[in-house]
Amino acid sequence: MMWSYILKLVILLPLVCGLLIGCLYAWRKLEARLPKNQGERMVQVKETMMLSPGLRLAVIDFEGRRLLVSVSRTGVTLVDKAGG
Repeated sequence: MMWSYILKLVILLPLVCGLLIGCLYAWRKLEARLPKNQGERMVQVKETMMLSPGLRLAVIDFEGRRLLVSVSRTGVTLVDKAGG
């Protein structure tokens, strides 16, 4: 009777700990993708769209103007601006 309890403990305890660590790891990875409360900031990123693995377009609000920028591994380039 006691041996079955110890056997269950030896098998289930690492399993539960592994599930806990896996959930914490997944939460940390997915938390970066969740939208954050940006509040009243001067610069707000409204939307991003990936064009290719190294190139992304972003719409940014700054002082009442909307800016369309291209973000790549080499830097950020202004594509177009609207409003103002």
